[in-house]
Amino acid sequence: MNSPRTGGSLRHLRQSNSLHVLDLLASQGPMHRAEMARRANISRTTVTTITRDLMERGVLVELSERADGGHEVDGRAGDQLAFNPDAGWIAGMSQVLDRICVRITDLMGQEVGSADGPVGAKDDWTVRAAAAVELLDRALSNAGGERSDLLGVGIGLPGQINPVDGIVHGALADQPWHGINAREEMGRRLGVPVFIENNVRLETIAEAKWGAGRGIRDLMYVNMSSGIATGFLFGGELYRGSVGGAGELGHVSIDVNGPACRCGNRGCLVLVAGAPAILSRLVPTLGPSATMNDVLAANAAGDRPAQNVLAEAGTMVGRLLASMCNLLNPQRIVVGGQTSLAGAVVLDPLRESITRYALTPSAALEVVASDLGGGPEAGAAGGTALALSKLTTSPEMLSRLLGGPAAAPRSGRRPAPVAN
Repeated sequence: MNSPRTGGSLRHLRQSNSLHVLDLLASQGPMHRAEMARRANISRTTVTTITRDLMERGVLVELSERADGGHEVDGRAGDQLAFNPDAGWIAGMSQVLDRICVRITDLMGQEVGSADGPVGAKDDWTVRAAAAVELLDRALSNAGGERSDLLGVGIGLPGQINPVDGIVHGALADQPWHGINAREEMGRRLGVPVFIENNVRLETIAEAKWGAGRGIRDLMYVNMSSGIATGFLFGGELYRGSVGGAGELGHVSIDVNGPACRCGNRGCLVLVAGAPAILSRLVPTLGPSATMNDVLAANAAGDRPAQNVLAEAGTMVGRLLASMCNLLNPQRIVVGGQTSLAGAVVLDPLRESITRYALTPSAALEVVASDLGGGPEAGAAGGTALALSKLTTSPEMLSRLLGGPAAAPRSGRRPAPVAN
């Protein structure tokens, strides 16, 4: 008979192995038991016991066909295990200056619903929070679900976000969420586990998982929009900095004698390459009410002033990125954001500046356009990936996944059938 200490140790080991299995499925996708045992370094018998329990709980199902189109694992045919589409949903949300986007997926990353809407550039955080809640509920309703279906929500906001306390910091005190504990406020409104991250870092996560950064362990993502910001992956891990302040590229000074910036510095990059600076320089040709969509349209039509201003923005960003390359030596730079949608007129001079000023041989560094566009849609996708990555470390998310009746369908939906 086991002593209480031994019994507790065995229970802890079983729990640890179960979490390892869930982690593998969350990060790698559908997997055969033999592959799971090999990657988790546990016996096939243990994997079989764990997965049987998770299937009985309605958390996992067997796929009748391999998700990757293959037919055999370790020389034999076999079904793959995957999360049950009805085991729970994950939501991602991203807020930028004038828009909020929401994306809802199942635990395998398949989208089940989405919504987006405008928000006023001068709206305060309470208005933005209410709009975000309304959009999330709309997306859930359109998908035939409700908030009880959600296991967690990953939310992207502008600003420096402390990963410890969830408070939005930064030098720009006029930002809507400045000084607010966004994790606490959104968690109270939504009633589900909430994880807060800088919106550009969420775009970085999305590019690394589904976009132009797939398979790259040392990645720099650059968003050129109203502001200019970067996200970093070092050794495959997202880098935030000590208080979540990494990546404020737009507020690096490129001219100490330049004009004053609202951040308190002088000659910041954003003052020459941010969207407001681009629009300001094009007032004589496009007028004072022009938007970046007008600039992109003018560029597509061959408008020389628009092309020249966009090219100069690309050149200036490229010069600063060259210095970043000398410091950090990334393998690939992915460029996204609204300004990058101008295409070659921005990206070519940006690449030329990096080639000219970076010490890294051009053959060892790729500079590519975003596959996802680099905006709130990508940020919302990154939010789902962020929340899913917390599945086995958030007690509340685990409770929502495992704590209910074994195979009870959510919101009246029936669980997906288990293959024989």
